[in-house]
Amino acid sequence: MGKFVLKQTATGFKFDLKAGNGEIIASSEIYKTEASCLNGIDSVKRNCVGEVEDQTVEGFEKKKHPKFEVFKDKAGEYRFRLKARNGETIATGESYKTKPSCLNGIETIKKNAPEAPIDKI
Repeated sequence: MGKFVLKQTATGFKFDLKAGNGEIIASSEIYKTEASCLNGIDSVKRNCVGEVEDQTVEGFEKKKHPKFEVFKDKAGEYRFRLKARNGETIATGESYKTKPSCLNGIETIKKNAPEAPIDKI
């Protein structure tokens, strides 16, 4: 089972969603307060039910928020971002060499995030 790891940084607070094997699946932005970071985690839990919008294919179908956007980064690797109902990015995935691996990361979030416990370090 996955878990959220909330930690303080030099400039605020952030979270990582880790899979059962300890690998980071997605990370947040830096939040100013722990409370706002916890709200971000709650938002991921609520919004991870969204559809996948594959922006790597020409003429892709736009999906409604919440959604996962799959795209290629500057290095040509696959990434995703989870967008909330209001269109704000609430989590960003690690880079993947293949699209199937990226899509698997999204499925892992959908499966693990809703019930994932929070560890504060």
